[in-house]
Amino acid sequence: MLRLNDRVAVLLHEGIQGTQGKTGLAFTRVRPDSVVAIIDHQCAEQSYQDLTKIVCQAPIVSSVTEALKHQPTVLLIGIAPSGGVLPDSWFAEVRQAVEAGLSIVNGLHTPLLPKFQNLQSNQWIWDIRQEPPGLQIGTGAARSLTCRRVLTVGTDMSIGKMSTSLEMHKIAEQRGLRSRFLGTGQAGIMIAGDGIPLDAVRVDFASGAVEQLVMRYADQDILHVEGQGSIFNPASTATLPLIRGSQPTHLVLVHRAGQMSIRNFPQVPIPPLKDVVQVYESLASAGGAFAAAKVAAIALNTAHLETDAAWRAIALIQEETQLPCTDPIRFGADLLLDAVLNCEMAI
Repeated sequence: MLRLNDRVAVLLHEGIQGTQGKTGLAFTRVRPDSVVAIIDHQCAEQSYQDLTKIVCQAPIVSSVTEALKHQPTVLLIGIAPSGGVLPDSWFAEVRQAVEAGLSIVNGLHTPLLPKFQNLQSNQWIWDIRQEPPGLQIGTGAARSLTCRRVLTVGTDMSIGKMSTSLEMHKIAEQRGLRSRFLGTGQAGIMIAGDGIPLDAVRVDFASGAVEQLVMRYADQDILHVEGQGSIFNPASTATLPLIRGSQPTHLVLVHRAGQMSIRNFPQVPIPPLKDVVQVYESLASAGGAFAAAKVAAIALNTAHLETDAAWRAIALIQEETQLPCTDPIRFGADLLLDAVLNCEMAI
């Protein structure tokens, strides 16, 4: 687990301007003060904030060799190459970091600990994508909890579900609520220090794994469960286990402004948002088999829009759905949290 005083170098080759840097980008947004260097040979010596709009002062360097000059204690692998395996040249940089005494945070499917056995006494490798031991099948037990359980659901993958949950958690803590963010993917687990890597769990135990995580924090006022995937994406398998395992009391729908179809499957249209809301609410209750969970609000990803256009998009969604809507990254998550707190919990 990462400590607050760890000095982190983020391995992000081709991830700043590419499509495979979600993990590293998310970490720098939430933990910018922990980052001492960002490694991306494509963008070396450029301004990270100018490139990403993320407020992080760490320099972009071209290699681990350059990053070591900034005295990191941890190398965080912030990229997810196709197939989950690092190219040989990037793996060589991981080896260089280990030999220099750095600990490693690894979010790839391939574990690294078996490859590096001779670690120093204060050195560690955190292979995040490993199925936890002792899993059982889901039972629906989370329905008995009295705390609010807020699950982010999406119209597609990779549109801001984790960021929305994190922003709502931050506001809840600021208001004095006993709040917990529950990570279900590698980036969320890196940030929170706890959670379950849902895509590493055998499908029979997926809802049970979510259930165990939620039950662990039954004493909180509100749990923010990081959503994964989308029920509308044909490649996604995570949404239903998250719904059944967490037994959510509230849903927050996340959508990218203007997106009309699934990003990697343009032949699959995204239904009108009013229909999307109905689908998720129907799934949650399953015809009355489980407690109802209403979509309390909509988080709109407007990162690609200018400010005026973002506000117009938000107003359009509010008019279309009659639900509160905002971009929690640009404009704060207070509106979303208020909607959840003001929305009655079904029993």
